[in-house]
Amino acid sequence: MQQSELYKARARELRQNMTDAERLLWYHLRAHRFMGLSVRRQAPIGPYIAALLIPAHRLILEADGSHHSPTTDHHRDAHLRALDFRTIRFSNQDILPGCLARLAEEIRP
Repeated sequence: MQQSELYKARARELRQNMTDAERLLWYHLRAHRFMGLSVRRQAPIGPYIAALLIPAHRLILEADGSHHSPTTDHHRDAHLRALDFRTIRFSNQDILPGCLARLAEEIRP
């Protein structure tokens, strides 16, 4: 199996096994519900898979749980920044209280 096919398969697996925080955020973002934005979940970008991607704004939303490593996340964010993507990270506990307001701030001109 080619590398890109492996990433697609992994992304599919992650979509089927979203965390509760990702699922809650996805509920509010899917089907253009938030500001009419198109959002993709578990989107492969290079060697990484973005939890939620807003392609029109090159914006990635990540719900960080206990499995996230600040060092690894820093390297990942730097790589994605080099590809002109911005990443916003939220802890699983803060996913809705501040996430949608922060997202609106990032999207507005």
